[in-house]
Amino acid sequence: MTSSPPPTPAVPKYLDVSEALEAEILKGRRDDGKMPSVRWVARHFGVSAVTASRALQVLRDKGLVRTVERSGCFRVADRWALVLRTTAGPWQPGTRAMTLAGFEALACRQPMHLEADLFPLGPEVTLPQVAAAVYEAKGRGVKGVFLLPSRASAAETVIDEAVVTACRAEGLPVVLLERNLRGTGRPLEADLVAVDDIDGAARATRHLLDLGRKKVAVAVASPTSSHHDRMAGYLVALHEAGLGAASVVLNQPDGATPAESAARLADEVQKWRLDGVVCYADYAAAGLIAELQVRGVAVPREVAVVGFDDCPAGPVTVGVTTYAYPAEGMAEQAIRLMKERLVDSARPPVKVVVPGQLIVRESTTG
Repeated sequence: MTSSPPPTPAVPKYLDVSEALEAEILKGRRDDGKMPSVRWVARHFGVSAVTASRALQVLRDKGLVRTVERSGCFRVADRWALVLRTTAGPWQPGTRAMTLAGFEALACRQPMHLEADLFPLGPEVTLPQVAAAVYEAKGRGVKGVFLLPSRASAAETVIDEAVVTACRAEGLPVVLLERNLRGTGRPLEADLVAVDDIDGAARATRHLLDLGRKKVAVAVASPTSSHHDRMAGYLVALHEAGLGAASVVLNQPDGATPAESAARLADEVQKWRLDGVVCYADYAAAGLIAELQVRGVAVPREVAVVGFDDCPAGPVTVGVTTYAYPAEGMAEQAIRLMKERLVDSARPPVKVVVPGQLIVRESTTG
């Protein structure tokens, strides 16, 4: 005797109601901002007040609506896609979390809904898939896209270019985070909010010079605006100190593993007999410190090291002096630029820089 398959569990009624209300929001039928009351929802869908209340709570949990005391329930007007093309490696989760933290903190003060995983931009993604993802994002009610472009390779940049092109085709404004699309001398592709990398590298270099370091280098790894600005800040500080002719720029190649990058950087440090290095990121600084210690080079007594971002960079025996990433300030300026762009889509792209803070730790003063 053949047994019949078990019945499919019924979907709770409050989920049916919440999905119907969400569909109205995404289709723009609640653009006046005011959401129906619990009583209206109960009457309209023929459900109890408890079911109606649970349906509205689902929308609150998704960030689609918010409740204002004594005023009622309102649709959250701002729904953004957040595309973080962070560099692959053991530090990737920390870098992603650092950027997300700024938007999440801001969302507590300016209600918004962030879609952080709408775009499947893995290594096997195709350009038609990028266009389809952007189309779907707009269909879900996304009003704009925040994009942290990849710095890893020219191939990755092709995907970033496709994202920007597809967004333009769909009428979705883009605000770039941290850097312009990869490329030397590349014109600004969209509005950009960046860390004040010139200030950060200048402060880091001055810090090392003030400690008495005589041979200081900067390490960069990609033809991107952020790394160019860090190089510029380093050169400004050396020029101010009358040491411009003593500059050493260490360029890291694409595609190297973390271990290969650290070994190559340590080779350069020893070749040039450096006593100070400003690294493009904390994970690069941490890798260099670990490699120097393996080689018997004392940090910071023989070589002082500074990084960028104040991001967890793996196990090292000394704390890394760093120029901290101003996560919430970056998010505030990004949202401001996005809203301005929605009002005036024709104005030229602008770049806004947000200052960070030099945090001194044992890698320079231990």
